[in-house]
Amino acid sequence: MHELLRLARALRCDPADARQAFVHRLRIGLAVASLILILSLLR
Repeated sequence: MHELLRLARALRCDPADARQAFVHRLRIGLAVASLILILSLLR
């Protein structure tokens, strides 16, 4: 659990530019979605 919290803090981004924050969140969301897809296909 501590490793997940540390990873979440590392991925966290608080830029002043709203567009940059949106792009960052979109990339993280796509990475998580692709990881879930890959893991579900391996089962």
